[in-house]
Amino acid sequence: MSLTTQKFFETLLDSLGPQHWWPADSALEVMVGAVLVQHTNWKNVEHAINNLREANLLEVQKLVAASDKQLEALIQPAGYFRRKTKRLRSLMEFVAYEYQGSIEAMKQVDLVTMREQLLGVHGIGPETADAILLYALEKPALVVDTYTHRIYARHGWIEDEADYHQLQSHLASELPVDVDVFNELHALLVEVGKRYCRKTPKCQECPLVGMLPEEGFVTV
Repeated sequence: MSLTTQKFFETLLDSLGPQHWWPADSALEVMVGAVLVQHTNWKNVEHAINNLREANLLEVQKLVAASDKQLEALIQPAGYFRRKTKRLRSLMEFVAYEYQGSIEAMKQVDLVTMREQLLGVHGIGPETADAILLYALEKPALVVDTYTHRIYARHGWIEDEADYHQLQSHLASELPVDVDVFNELHALLVEVGKRYCRKTPKCQECPLVGMLPEEGFVTV
């Protein structure tokens, strides 16, 4: 881990403490949540997952067997419920048909192969795939998101134009390949993004204020 990244990581960990991510009761819930959290906040996702739990549908085969109408009604709190029903069904059918519903079997597949397979599922993009790999399958996939980009760009550590893969490669080059580190770092970045590094930032309250460029942050 580079000195800059190590200082960055230790500063956040000391200030905010361990985040204990992903907030779910099972690997399946992580996978469901990774789809439902697209374009919404986690509180809405929790509501939708609770609906699925109360309907006794939090099993791969039960989700596959459920009707679109039933799923749409249950996950409606997460927004874009018709689109997300199709994406959730595609993911659950993938798990059911390719791995006989066994998430443990998915864990036995190497990261590169599994990532390619997930990206082939309807509605699963790089961020969702990496979240599933890291938090559900416990593989060292580095998740980056809008918060990560904003924080790194404002501190001058990446170019504003950097895309998902460029940002991911930049972070990966400075970090050990470690599931626990990747897990904690992403969770801490999300917390910083929600609390401080907003569109209108609260830099003076942020634990990373001492790591800003001398001329101040770049608004991105």
